[in-house]
Parts: sequence; C-alpha cells; structure tokens
Amino acid sequence: MKACAICGKKRQTGMKVSHSHIRTKRAWKPNLQRVRILVDGKSPRRVYVCTRCLRSGKVERAL
Repeated sequence: MKACAICGKKRQTGMKVSHSHIRTKRAWKPNLQRVRILVDGKSPRRVYVCTRCLRSGKVERAL
C-alpha cells in the first residue's frame, strides 16, 4: 500500500452515505507524488511523498 515516506499518511476508509442513507464502502486517498529526495542529506532516493509535506518544506528534493 502506498503511504507518505515522511508523515506516513495513507488511504483512509469509510462509508459513502446516500440521501436515502444507503451505506457503501469507499476510500479517501492522499495526494502522493513520486519524487527524488535526499536521504540524510546525501543519497537521492525515489519515494512517495504527500503534497502537504512537499509544500511545508519537510523534504529536500534532489535535482
């Protein structure tokens, strides 16, 4: 299963509820991007990172 390598955010499950209150299972997926990041400030590695971690600067991207 895909998850953010920084914060661990992954798919959440719950119920879709219709107007007549019929409940079916559904999933909410985080916005994960496959990016090259610097691990320990030196070696680049491709991992999945959520866009919130990218935007907040928790990740140093490798060029």
